[in-house]
Amino acid sequence: MRMRKKKWAMPYMEAHGEYVLANPNENRGKWHEVLHANQLHVEIGTGKGDYLINMSETYKEDGWVGIEKDPNVAAIAAKKAIEDETIALSNKRMIVMDAENLLDWFAPGEIDVIHLNFSDPWPKTRTHKRRLSSKKFLDMYRVVLSDGGYIRMKTDNKDLFEDSVLYFLENGFTLFEFSVDYRRENHDEDAITEYERRFMDLGQPIYQLCAIPCRDREDVLK
Repeated sequence: MRMRKKKWAMPYMEAHGEYVLANPNENRGKWHEVLHANQLHVEIGTGKGDYLINMSETYKEDGWVGIEKDPNVAAIAAKKAIEDETIALSNKRMIVMDAENLLDWFAPGEIDVIHLNFSDPWPKTRTHKRRLSSKKFLDMYRVVLSDGGYIRMKTDNKDLFEDSVLYFLENGFTLFEFSVDYRRENHDEDAITEYERRFMDLGQPIYQLCAIPCRDREDVLK
């Protein structure tokens, strides 16, 4: 369900251009330097921001960029980070645009980890090409991922997960993690999203995988 339009959302984000970037292409090829980062993580579909904030605060040596195309949701995420004085903004930024423009914002080989958390499953066959794990996006991910860079995906949707496994394998990726009941395996190093907490409370399984372009598989396993 689409969130109701918030009149304050766009003015708020425009007033905080130091965090919500109007021209992310200006940082193309310079993200590690801008965020003082050892590794660069990009979450596509940031939602209300819990994952991005928690992970960036846990792994402060890394840089984190959240991409969310819905400005009403993105404004909530931005406000959480900006107005909490205990949260440092220096290692994180937000982009409120469609991820179809990913190649305009990031240079080849610049991203170390792409996070896809509870993405829209686009259940109707005619909309499958919009999925963030579809071939169109995988082709872009392959360009911007670094040597040894990989994709981490979590979802509650079984059909999306099963289809995504095929998308990855058919498009030259190798799976090096795979779980159909992720949280029961106690992964404390990975923050829990707002959606994930809801599904866990309902006792629903969480599906998770990590995928890497085949040519890089040995790098990540060393």
